[in-house]
Amino acid sequence: MVIAIIISIYLSLDKKILLNAGKRFVYAAFSTSQARNLILTLKECNQIFSRYLSGKAIDSLIIGILCFILMTLLKLPLAVLISLIVGVTNMIPYFGPFIGAVPGAFLIAIISPYGAVKFGVMVFLLQQFDGYILGPKILGNSTGVRPIAILLAIIVGGAYFGAVGMFLGVPVFAVVQYLVGKWMDGKLIEKEIDLE
Repeated sequence: MVIAIIISIYLSLDKKILLNAGKRFVYAAFSTSQARNLILTLKECNQIFSRYLSGKAIDSLIIGILCFILMTLLKLPLAVLISLIVGVTNMIPYFGPFIGAVPGAFLIAIISPYGAVKFGVMVFLLQQFDGYILGPKILGNSTGVRPIAILLAIIVGGAYFGAVGMFLGVPVFAVVQYLVGKWMDGKLIEKEIDLE
């Protein structure tokens, strides 16, 4: 854990140096037009990934804060801990809120079974608010991925890479979708085919 923090600090400090080194390598290894196209494509992939992750982080932070406020108003125990769990697991689309609600409900049920029922109803309503109002406002069309593809990305990512795969499945799928679309558009232009 400490090594990961040190590496992330080092990378953030030397980000400009690393980007310049990467650009130099790309321009040295490819023709000028290929290098420009590759760098433009990598920038777009970075923007897709960054928009999704930052939007989802803001959404999850708001849900965690709302969970804490609602738990405090309902006088439920362990509000800080459970709100943190709900906020963090909310980063996983669709399934995350329910993954976070299970340990929260279990912990509350130990103290107060009636409190666990109140918590369950509260989380359900909170997630409806997130899914229909807050999430679309914050994320919008940040990835351009259809809902069925999001579910597929989460399931495949989770099956192969666990919780990290569920979390990163959607932005990785969005980047792959962008790259395949860009490749197909290039091939259609090359063949002078206009399908619109």
